[in-house]
Amino acid sequence: MRVIILQTPEAVSQRAADLVCETIATEETPVLGLATGGTPVATYQELVRRYQAGNVSFSACTTFNLDEYVGLPEGHPESYRCFMNQHLFDRVDFDSRRCHLPQGNTLDLQQACQAYEAMIRDSGGIDLQILGIGTDGHIAFNEPGSSLASRTRLKALTEQTRRDNSRFFESLDAVPKLSITMGIGTILEARKIVLLATGEGKADAVRALAEGPVTASVPASALQLHANVTLLLDETAASKLVRREYYMHVEEIQRSLQKAQPRGSHLGRVGSHFDRIAE
Repeated sequence: MRVIILQTPEAVSQRAADLVCETIATEETPVLGLATGGTPVATYQELVRRYQAGNVSFSACTTFNLDEYVGLPEGHPESYRCFMNQHLFDRVDFDSRRCHLPQGNTLDLQQACQAYEAMIRDSGGIDLQILGIGTDGHIAFNEPGSSLASRTRLKALTEQTRRDNSRFFESLDAVPKLSITMGIGTILEARKIVLLATGEGKADAVRALAEGPVTASVPASALQLHANVTLLLDETAASKLVRREYYMHVEEIQRSLQKAQPRGSHLGRVGSHFDRIAE
């Protein structure tokens, strides 16, 4: 697990956008896993800016979002489909037919979950998955106690998650109690994972994710089992990490290796594989 601590939330969003653009540049038909919530918005804004500047195109991309509320009518302003349309899909050149979210407004929710898993599988799997983290350590809507092998399924939301998300609704009562979410097992099948966390409110969850035991009580801790995870943290989100100084030392060495040698040299190759060493 590579832990990158940056000074500001803006720097986190810039680095996240860099990683998305790198994936698009290196994959012929990139498959992106996308997240909603407040944290990734600045990353989406940066991607829109780069698209408008002519620096990136999303026309070859397929996307799969992590989750969707159950029971919201189509077009509801707080649905995650509307969120993604507003912040990203409608502002760049995605092919809307390849932008997928779970179907939370259907009579057969079990079939919708199975169909979503099949679409991810048929796409060839997710190249880069973007994640946020809840204050209780949940990823997507995999609440504490979720199976670490879980697949896309119906999930009840905790009262903590509903309170955290109530800022987007008229009241707590308006927040749905159910969602469809990718499972932890589904998320772990992505080839690369990038988790974004900013703000002091995420510091406890980040420490539990990175330095605590792997446990269903902290669903994000399952990321320790993945071979290619990057945590992008601002200073406050990283403030409770015990090994904070070591992570910063590792990144300093990484930058030195990258700067010291031209691309293709022996030490340059060492730098290019340093992520694996750091993990």
